Amino acid sequence: MLQNLFRTRPRERLGQPLYEQAVRQARHPAFYTRLGVADRIDARFELYTLHVLLLAMRLREEGGRGDEAAQDLFDTYVSALDHALRELGVGDISVGKKMRKLGEALYGRMTAWEIPLREGDAAALAVSLARNVYETGDVEAATALAAYALASRARLATQDFDAVASAPAWAEVGA
Repeated sequence: MLQNLFRTRPRERLGQPLYEQAVRQARHPAFYTRLGVADRIDARFELYTLHVLLLAMRLREEGGRGDEAAQDLFDTYVSALDHALRELGVGDISVGKKMRKLGEALYGRMTAWEIPLREGDAAALAVSLARNVYETGDVEAATALAAYALASRARLATQDFDAVASAPAWAEVGA
């Protein structure tokens, strides 16, 4: 009995369920039908990245276990990217180079989007989303997606850690 008292407990790993929540939301048909996101692998990567970032930002606001959960989420996402490349037939020799490019893109998006998301700057966020998600300079195309991202950030902020970890409250995907 005393052995169990002093045994270290493994910490809860939230990366996989959080990643699944982000992917489920990013696959919502309204992004492609109402908001005009192209149904291509690169556009899906952008939406996955946006949703992973939104969750990671919210989790990091908790500190402690939130930081751990955010890191688990990020690690799971990177692992899923690696797995997807391998499923697409990228050979072992090429995976490293492709992963480096994806990692740079991932870091670039998260860096570009985090500041406008924190500051609630819809215009700056729309510029970056237009360039990366829609691959255009037409900011108007990304205005609804920027509004969605900011509304999701606000909704996630109203949830406590356990609610975010189990069922994040995303904003309605509208036009």
